[in-house]
Amino acid sequence: LKYEQYYPFFEAAGFDIIWANDNDKNACETYRSNHKNPIKCGNIEEYYDELKRLGKVDLVFGGPPCQGFSVAGKMDPNDERSKLIWSFLNVVKIVQPEIFVMENVKALGQLAKWSSVRSKFLEISNELGYNCEFTILNSSEFNTPQARERVFFIGIKDFSLFNLEELYQKFKKPGPTVKEVLKPLGKAGSPNNNRLCNAEITIAANPVMRRSPYAGMLFNGLGRPIKVNGYAATLPASMGGNKTPIIDELELHENKSSWVEEYHKNLMAGKKPLGFKETPKRLRRLTIDECILLQTFPKNYIFKGSNSSIFRQIGNAVPCNLAEAVGNMAMYLLDCKKKGINILDDYQNTVQLKMFA
Repeated sequence: LKYEQYYPFFEAAGFDIIWANDNDKNACETYRSNHKNPIKCGNIEEYYDELKRLGKVDLVFGGPPCQGFSVAGKMDPNDERSKLIWSFLNVVKIVQPEIFVMENVKALGQLAKWSSVRSKFLEISNELGYNCEFTILNSSEFNTPQARERVFFIGIKDFSLFNLEELYQKFKKPGPTVKEVLKPLGKAGSPNNNRLCNAEITIAANPVMRRSPYAGMLFNGLGRPIKVNGYAATLPASMGGNKTPIIDELELHENKSSWVEEYHKNLMAGKKPLGFKETPKRLRRLTIDECILLQTFPKNYIFKGSNSSIFRQIGNAVPCNLAEAVGNMAMYLLDCKKKGINILDDYQNTVQLKMFA
C-alpha cells in the first residue's frame, strides 16, 4: 500500500487516491495529518475546472452530506446539503471514471419519501453511461463492532448487469463485539483512553420503554446505552454532549452483569423509575478514543480540531472496515470489467487478486 501506517478507506483495497475534497476545515486538517495526497477544502463546485484536468480515473467515491435525508434530521428535499448528491453526479460526468460509489443514510435507500430521488439518481446515472445499483449494508457484517446501516450506490460504465446483493456476500466478515474492541484500550481516564466526555447522565423520570433495553429512552438526552457484548448502535455526529452513547464501565472491564439490562427488566416488571440523580457511577459516556475504535479507525489515527469537532468527524465517517469492503467490491468489479468476466454468469471464474484471497 502507498501509506504504510494509515491504511483505512479505499487505499486498503488497492486504490491510489489522487484527489480529495471536504468542506469541513478540521476534517481537511485531519486528512492532511494522515495521508500524503492533497485535499482541497471548500465547496466541490468550486473545483469543477480542476477536476477536468485530472486525466484517466478508475473510481470516484464519496459521501455527500446526509442530514437532509436522515430520519434524525428535518428530511427536507430542499435542504442545500441534499442537493449535493447531484453535485456528486456532476463530478462523475466531468471525470468519467470506470466506477463510482456514493454512500448516504439508510433512509435514502429505503423510505418511500425518497423513491423519486432514487429513481432520478439511477436515471441520470444511466444517461451518463453507467449501470447503477444500490444496496443497504450493515457495518456489523463487515468486521465492525457497530450496527450502522448505510446505502451504497455503485455504478459501472458500459458493463453487463451485476447483482449487489450477491456481490457483497463475497466480502462479509462478522464484526467483533464492543467489549472485544474496547477492553484492551483500558478504563476511561487511563493513558490510552483519556479523551473523556463529561456530559452528565441522568435517569428519565418518564422512560420511553421498548422491548430492548438498548432502545427506547431510559435516560434524559438522546445518548443511548451501548450493548457491551454485542454491537453498538450508529454513532451520531452530534456526540460530545448528552447525545453521546452510554457504556457500563464495570460490565466492560470487570465482567459484571449489565446494569442497564437489569434496570430495564425491573421497569418492564412494573417497578418505578429511579430518581433523577440516582444514576450509578459505573455508567459513563463513550470517550473519543473508544469512538475512534468503534468506527474502526486505527487507534493512532490523528484527529484535528476541538473535542466536539473530533466527535463530529468520527460520527460523520463511514467505518473504515466497511469502506475497505466496499472498496474491495469496486476493485473486484473493475477487475471483472478489464478481464471481460460476466459476474452474473460465473462468480467463481475470476482471477483472485491477493486482496480477495
